[in-house]
Amino acid sequence: MQNTRRDTLKTLGALTAGALAAACTRVSKGEAVEPSPPSSPRPVDPSSRATPPKGPRMPALFLAHGAPPLLEDAQWMRELAAWGNALPRPKAILSISAHWDARPLRIGATRPLPLIYDFYGFPEHFYRLRYPAPGAPEVAARVRELARAAGLPFTDDPERGLDHGTYIPLMPMFPTADIPVLQISLPGLDPRTLFDLGRALAPLRDEGVLIIGSGFLTHNMRAFSRETPAWAAEFDQWCAEVLGGHDVDALLAYREKAPGVRIALPTVEHFVPVLVAAGAADAHATRSGISFPVTGFAFGSFTKRSVQYA
Repeated sequence: MQNTRRDTLKTLGALTAGALAAACTRVSKGEAVEPSPPSSPRPVDPSSRATPPKGPRMPALFLAHGAPPLLEDAQWMRELAAWGNALPRPKAILSISAHWDARPLRIGATRPLPLIYDFYGFPEHFYRLRYPAPGAPEVAARVRELARAAGLPFTDDPERGLDHGTYIPLMPMFPTADIPVLQISLPGLDPRTLFDLGRALAPLRDEGVLIIGSGFLTHNMRAFSRETPAWAAEFDQWCAEVLGGHDVDALLAYREKAPGVRIALPTVEHFVPVLVAAGAADAHATRSGISFPVTGFAFGSFTKRSVQYA
């Protein structure tokens, strides 16, 4: 199975940069960095630490990320740059990428580490990309506190850097790389678990942290085409209605309710980061506060639809 996936990606590497903008790859669990031993839960005395200061509530985002040639897709770059410029400047960014599925919840490096080049068959210059964002140890500490309070198991993975689901979209959105970034894992693919994770992390929004789920609402690596197939358009429209209306019940039941879900999502790891973003927004979500800053399709069947929860 892994050889087939790599052979497919090597073939994609021969295509034009514009066509490849949506050709995102998935890293298997076997390629992930081995975790550090689980952290030992400790009782937290609220009186022993200062309450994190509150400020204007940061949005929660779900964004479609492309493979490295996204950086050579002028239109997509303009769209992401405009979106980044329109956002309030965060104190830090917390990213949940489709490319890190590890249980229990893992908290990545809190210092700058070399990027993870989790893609295959692309031109050499993409393996020299840099995004030297500072680490976010204070955010990691808060994630531990919030996870512990919600009864969510977690562990630290201090040698796990940023994968391309995080740094590729951040390059056009926050090109100066001067905002601290922390990446955490998807603790599995269960919809309710991920939605509840987002709800547990929601207080970070009032502390200046931008929560980003990064993936693709459609992700079929065998369905590249010149035109957008009907099933992709129907699935995208369903997503627009469900996400725009914050229909949590339908979103959690996407595998049963979404049209064409089996062809749109042969695997679901790229879809489920939207559940974390929706959970982080749940307490304050309104129809008027939900927008789609980027829409359209890349390479036929890959919807670029991205979501902002005010």
